[in-house]
Amino acid sequence: MDLAQQIESDMQNGVQADNQFGKNSEQLLTFILAGEEYGVDILRVQEIKGWDSVTPIPNTPKHILGVINLRGTIVPIVDLRLRFNLDSIVYGPTTVVIMLKVKSEDRTRTMGIVVDGVSDVYNLAQDAMKPPPDFGSVISVDFVKGLATVGEHMVIVLDIDHLLNAGELAMLEEAATG
Repeated sequence: MDLAQQIESDMQNGVQADNQFGKNSEQLLTFILAGEEYGVDILRVQEIKGWDSVTPIPNTPKHILGVINLRGTIVPIVDLRLRFNLDSIVYGPTTVVIMLKVKSEDRTRTMGIVVDGVSDVYNLAQDAMKPPPDFGSVISVDFVKGLATVGEHMVIVLDIDHLLNAGELAMLEEAATG
């Protein structure tokens, strides 16, 4: 069983893990992006897919690669490297798309994020996460939920609802339908 299959299995068993580790813990799916490890709430992850081509949508920001048809649902795909102003890379065999449930004011949508590769699933005690650093008004960290130390390294925990914000979604929806 490869890492992606193991993580899919762990995601499907997430409810049992919640009962096992208690209500004061959170499970994170972690992934690698430019050598750093990031995490998202595993309950928001719908699935993990290998990279495949997308249908580009004109007049969208550079980090929105386009859309795919996922079992009849049109799903926007965001390259997180470009969203974070990192250097782009040629997608390789470990490049994956993580399908996430993103909540906005009025509904929940599915969006995909392209990352360098999946890393692990961690059970994180609520008190293990520290608030993001305050950089003042110069740098926005609204999309960082917190920082967690796991073993010897730091995991940046993302708030996907802020990261994949409603303004971009509305613009993409308008471009796709109009």
